[in-house]
Parts: sequence; C-alpha cells; structure tokens
Amino acid sequence: MTRHVIKRLPIDTGTSGWEAVSERAFPATALDRDATVDWLIIGAGFAGLSAARRLSQFRPQDKIVVLEARELAKGPAGRNSGFMIDVPHNLSAGEYSVADEQATRNEIRQNRLAIAFAADVAAEYNLSSDTFDPSGKVNAAASDRGLGLNDNYRKSLEKIGEEHRVLDADQMREMTGSRYYRGGLYTPGAVMIQPADYIRGLARGLRSKVTIYEHSPVLELSREGKSWKAISNHGSVSAPKVILGVNGHVESFGHFRGRLMHIFTYASMTAPFSQNEFAGDVTGADRWALLPADPMGATVRKITTNGRSRIVIRTRFTYDPCLKVSERRVAGVAAEQRRSFDARFPGLERLPMEYSWAGALCLSRNHVPAFGEVEEGLFSACCENGLGTVKSTLAGMMAADLATGTASPELDKYKNHPEPSRLPPEPVAWLGVNSVIRFQELRAGREG
Repeated sequence: MTRHVIKRLPIDTGTSGWEAVSERAFPATALDRDATVDWLIIGAGFAGLSAARRLSQFRPQDKIVVLEARELAKGPAGRNSGFMIDVPHNLSAGEYSVADEQATRNEIRQNRLAIAFAADVAAEYNLSSDTFDPSGKVNAAASDRGLGLNDNYRKSLEKIGEEHRVLDADQMREMTGSRYYRGGLYTPGAVMIQPADYIRGLARGLRSKVTIYEHSPVLELSREGKSWKAISNHGSVSAPKVILGVNGHVESFGHFRGRLMHIFTYASMTAPFSQNEFAGDVTGADRWALLPADPMGATVRKITTNGRSRIVIRTRFTYDPCLKVSERRVAGVAAEQRRSFDARFPGLERLPMEYSWAGALCLSRNHVPAFGEVEEGLFSACCENGLGTVKSTLAGMMAADLATGTASPELDKYKNHPEPSRLPPEPVAWLGVNSVIRFQELRAGREG
C-alpha cells in the first residue's frame, strides 16, 4: 500500500483583481460523499481542467471527477497576468533571446498547440473577446539596456523566421499614453486572457461531462490494489488513474522533492476609470499588454469593458519554499508598485489600487516540467516554469494522452525531458535563489 498524507494545503494571499471582477455562472459544490469513478484529477487550474477536457474527448463514456482545494480561479490559475505566449519566454534566463534553434522551434510548436487548444475552448464554450483576445503582446523597453535586450530578441526571432515588429517611442506613447517607454517589440502570436473568466468558462463548459468539486482539498492519497483513493473533508473519490495538476504542490504529494523552486510574484489592479476622468490621453488605447524587455521588470496590462478601464501591474519575485507569503509582504510590494505605476502614468496619481495579491509560480533549474507517471496509475502535470497559462495547459493535455495511452509525436517530444535538477539544500537554496533574484531585479532598473 502507498500512502501520501498531504500536510501542506494551498494558501493564497490577497484578493486577485481578475477573480474579483469575474462573475460565476454556477454555484460551487463541495464533495460530500464517497464516489468511485474512472478518472480523478486533483487541481482545477489550467493543467487539471485541460486534462479533464482532453479525457472527456478521448473517453466520453468515462466518469471523471476533479477535486479543487479552494474555489475556481481563487488560486494561482486566477492570479497570473493572462499572457498565453507562443514564442520563448524563460523567466530563469537574463533575457528572452533564442539559444538553440531546434529546441526553440520545438517549444514554439508546443506553445502553439496549447494555444490552439485554448482557442477551441473559447470557440466551443462561447468565451467573449474580453476573456480570450488573440491580440499579440509587446516587449516594452524603458532604458538603453532594455532596448539592447529587445534588439537581441529581435535578432533571434528573425533568425528562426518568426514574425515581429519594432515600435519606437512615439508608437509606444500612442499605444499606452505614457512617455516612459523608449521602444517595443511586438509579436502577434500571443493571446491575452482574463484568467479567472477563462478558468470559470472552461469549468462551466465541462460541467455536462465532468464533475467538479470545489472546497474539497485532498488530505490523503493512497493506493490499495489497483485503485487510488483520495480522502477529503467530507468524502472520498476512488479511481484507477489519477492526474495531479497541482503545480508546485506536487511535492506535498511526495514527488519531485528538493527539485522545484517555489517563486511568488505580485500584482496590483487599479480601480475602474474612464478616459474623460483625466486630462489628456494618459493611458492610450483601450487595451494593450506589455511584458518587460528584462524578464525581471514590470508587466503592465490595460483592459477596458463597457467604457471602464483598469490597469494591472506585476513586479517583484521572491523564493518561498514554504509556499506562502504574508499580507504584510503583499502590502509592501504594493507600495513599490504604486511608485512604479506613477512613474509610468504621472497623470494617474489619484487613481487608487483596488486589489493587490501574490501568485505562486513553480520553476525548475533546468527549465523542464515535473511530468510523467510518477507511480503506477498516478500522473504528474506540474511545474509550469513561469508560464502557467500555456505550459500548464500543455501539461494537462499531455498527461491525458499519456494516461490513456494515446500516442502522438507531440507526446513523444514532450515526455523526452530529463527530470528537474536537484536544488542545493536549505538554507543554501533560499540564500542563493533570493540573492540572484534581487540582483536581477536591481539590474532591471527602469524596466521594473
């Protein structure tokens, strides 16, 4: 008998603005009975729900249950910046530019496979353009170093024949209303999503085929004979095959311990505003999405619905192996974000930040997923390496393929990864990772 007692449950600090402005179309239901099904998925984020949809397509007659520890979109899936990016985007590196051409082409192909899956979700479940917007994104530069990083990225994209467009300072100002940026690099393949709306829309669409229980954390997972049994607060689910879509919390289930970096990043969202509340065109077009030229800089995004706009700013990273951060930490970072926001939009000093929050990422040193059949009938679709929307969608798809024995060239390439590299022991890892993060943030300068 194999038995995993889960002692560490998800803790999410602050209220995500994406979740707060999202509306649910159905009530949350918690597990309140014992059930035996064909498939159990633990985690209702991008990985878990993508796996559920894939399973429902492959095995339409099978019974599928998803257990979510908290509530849909209140966890990391509803806390990211909403970029589904097709071209290379490695947060562990000092810049985005391409190294190995063949590996890069393979990564782009995989990213686009996940984006196509999400596009099918948007079409099938009637998601609005506010929720799923194939608008592309801009890498924004605010310094000489940022311009140089963008130029390196441009050259690497040009080398592999990827479409892109260089923007000058005037074009950046026209787009954003801000004089802060000196240039940009536009790539058209990214999709901007409202992450909480996307997760809830996907869950809503799956409800006729998949049973989703929220507020139902798995406290124990054990294998007896040929079946796994997950015990929650008020019931249990037994199934011969289980897919873990829990990202960094896969360590809590006994796997990949000492191999994953638990990183938190932080965001704030403004109160809603209309353009005529401020003098001049201070925020530009109705929608835009900026990544920093330096990966450790500030991600900034503007959304507009029914004439009312909000701006989201994401900055700072911290390494927290305990998988939780304090409200005080979030408040401190929010104050830093206020200064960063005001530098970009000096005409909006009076506009309050309505929501501030932290969101968990999971990285490996060698930038590979925590993927595969980790025990008989137990599959991991975890470690999104800082690009949860795309990488977790792909991991969920590939886990469903692997678990059902569905062969494909995509699965062959995806599962051909080494295991995540082992980290140094604590506290060496904590000191080392946080020192590197802080150095890189300081080096980012005006990009942050």
